[in-house]
Amino acid sequence: MAFLFENLEVYKKAIALAEEIGNLIEDFPKRSYYLTDHLNRAALSIATNIAEGNGRYHKADRINFFRISRGSAFECIPIIELCKRKGLIKVEKAQALKGNLDEICKMLTGLINY
Repeated sequence: MAFLFENLEVYKKAIALAEEIGNLIEDFPKRSYYLTDHLNRAALSIATNIAEGNGRYHKADRINFFRISRGSAFECIPIIELCKRKGLIKVEKAQALKGNLDEICKMLTGLINY
């Protein structure tokens, strides 16, 4: 059985981002666990809240989960910035991740306003 949210472009982008971040943080040093754990959870939360929102019957519930998802995307930004400042990721990679997050946030805003 296919789930309808799996066809949403924003969900596909959120899954791709979570995978990319998961792969990226594998090489972070153990002393940076607090960053890796938080970034991994925030990135995964984007996709999981899209899925959970689509499982809700009432529009207000769906919108709430899309807002939570958008908040998780925003949560990733300062962690990425800190990773960049600590030299864990390159400037170009941080910019690319922030660009992906910006696109996801715009798509989530569209879902919220729809």
